[in-house]
Amino acid sequence: MEDRIMPGAVIIGAGPGIGQAVARRFAREGMPITLIARGGQTLRVVADALAPYDVPIITLPADSTDRAELDTALDQAVDEHGVPEVAVYNAALVRADELGELSVRDHMEAWAVNTVGALNAAARLAPAMAARGSGTFLVTGGMPEPKPQYVSLSLGKAGVRTLIALLDQQYGSFGVHAASVTVDGPVAPGTDFDPDDIAEHYWHLHTQPRHLWDREVLHTGRS
Repeated sequence: MEDRIMPGAVIIGAGPGIGQAVARRFAREGMPITLIARGGQTLRVVADALAPYDVPIITLPADSTDRAELDTALDQAVDEHGVPEVAVYNAALVRADELGELSVRDHMEAWAVNTVGALNAAARLAPAMAARGSGTFLVTGGMPEPKPQYVSLSLGKAGVRTLIALLDQQYGSFGVHAASVTVDGPVAPGTDFDPDDIAEHYWHLHTQPRHLWDREVLHTGRS
């Protein structure tokens, strides 16, 4: 009988910063990786960065704000690698905007990327994780305090915290660990916000014993 590949990690918003670093961190542990992003070139770059780890990799183009596209990609990931042990939602629309500056359409676009995409990913994966009795659903957060210079992002990241609380209420007792990694600064290699340092939080949350589960980890820099 053909051996089934062990369940792995799904990274939604697998870009060159945190997304790639988190994918590398889980690949280092021998986990199969599914990469989901809008652009094919982005997926190729991140997949190439994982080549040294010699783990199964799937690259799936999908827009996190298009529920049908996202559902199709997640279903394919489950078909090929099984229900993931960990799913990471890392998509975000980061832009400076002040109160009253954006149109309703622009606010809805930001909300769709920053919050609703994570909600839809959880709706697709968390029930199957709960049925299995284990799983980790992580979201990249930000804005530990709202800032008037980043209104849409502040609203979106507040929505992430609420979503994590809702997921914990609904699925925590079934073994699904929902949490966010809140990054309080601009991500760049070689700084206090190096993506490889940030990626360690995702692995730590995934491997936490159940009685020590955190719902949020705040990265403020090495100090």
